[in-house]
Amino acid sequence: MYCLMLLPTGGSETEGRADRDGASDTEGKQDVPEVPVPADDTPEVLNKALSGLSSRWKNWWVRGILTLAMISFFFFIIYLGPMVLMMIVLCVQIKCFHEIITIGYSVYHSYHLPWFRTLSWYFLLCVNYFFYGETVTDYFFTLVQREEPLRILSKYHRFISFALYLTGFCMFVLSLVKKHYRLQFYMFGWTHVTLLIIVTQSHLIIHNLFEGMIWFIVPISCVICNDIMAYMFGFFFGRTPLIKLSPKKTWEGFIGGFFATILFGILLSYVMAGYRYFVCPVEFNNDSNSFTVYCEPSELFQLQYYVLPSVLQSTTVRLYPFQIHSIALSSFASIMGPFGGFFASGFKRAFKIKDFANTIPGHGGIMDRFDCQYLMATFVNVYIASFIRGPNPSKVIQQLLALRLDQQLHIFNSLKAHLIEKGLLPAVEEAA
Repeated sequence: MYCLMLLPTGGSETEGRADRDGASDTEGKQDVPEVPVPADDTPEVLNKALSGLSSRWKNWWVRGILTLAMISFFFFIIYLGPMVLMMIVLCVQIKCFHEIITIGYSVYHSYHLPWFRTLSWYFLLCVNYFFYGETVTDYFFTLVQREEPLRILSKYHRFISFALYLTGFCMFVLSLVKKHYRLQFYMFGWTHVTLLIIVTQSHLIIHNLFEGMIWFIVPISCVICNDIMAYMFGFFFGRTPLIKLSPKKTWEGFIGGFFATILFGILLSYVMAGYRYFVCPVEFNNDSNSFTVYCEPSELFQLQYYVLPSVLQSTTVRLYPFQIHSIALSSFASIMGPFGGFFASGFKRAFKIKDFANTIPGHGGIMDRFDCQYLMATFVNVYIASFIRGPNPSKVIQQLLALRLDQQLHIFNSLKAHLIEKGLLPAVEEAA
């Protein structure tokens, strides 16, 4: 998922979001078509209640109030369960894609490019079909094997995906118009880069969610915490500029957000690691045709004793091993996560826009809230694959059951011979 629902990223600070200075950037002198500036979308009730405040403090209160509302909504969808979270991720993906494609369409609308929007949404459909088809095959294997149409779609999934994409490719070639070739290829690249950034990352977020809701909630919450705390430290203590791209982001906000996020990640991990609802992998129950999050927690989520270094007088503490991993997640969210916001700032400056959209009053578009989350999603997925995930017995069994009977028998005999050689099979037989 994406800087979720919050105050400005990184350490933006005295006036709010530095991105709103994009129109005054030196690049503004170039001949770049502008996107129409949306009208003030702050709710009228807030405008009246805060009318006596300066613009600085009015912006602070508007962002704060709507941030609390969005955090409350975030807790609510967590309560509704993993299936609702997956649907929310998909909806956010579609909205982010819409905002970026709309910018391209608005900037170059006068050229009347044929089929641009139609092809963009068609490619979004193709890419989603490819990624989520893979997910369905991996996590709903038994259900897929029960239904003949699903089994056929699963077997030829990649060929169908390629055929769909090839159809869109041919449609694009047929839509080329003389004198607009360069622009059309530019927009073709625009669409594909957007798909790479948006769809691929949302797919990784759902994969993280299947590993356990804690791998979804903690990383997102760390980005949220860093977003808020960097803003707060920068707002009250910010003096030293951090980066020229966003001159109102400060070192004070960046450093303060880092330490606050590390502490927050450790505490949140301690609370969540004690609940099976959060730590168990999300699996599909074929008997009830529903998702289940019940399991025996792994060692990663069982309290263990750790001896701190001698400089701390060899103090012994009880921690969940996941809390140690949370330090890596929090560090990435604090150090590398803001670069997603810087990247988005540069993008908006290039087109002289303040926000990707005006969906959320005081916060901009959905993409403005999720620009940092995309980097975080990729890191979490790579981190799990590199340091956490081991062989999955259930998936191995699923793959074995898909083989022919003679192949299954061959594997059985090979496995039996291996166990006998290791001396494990006789022990099992004696115990039986």
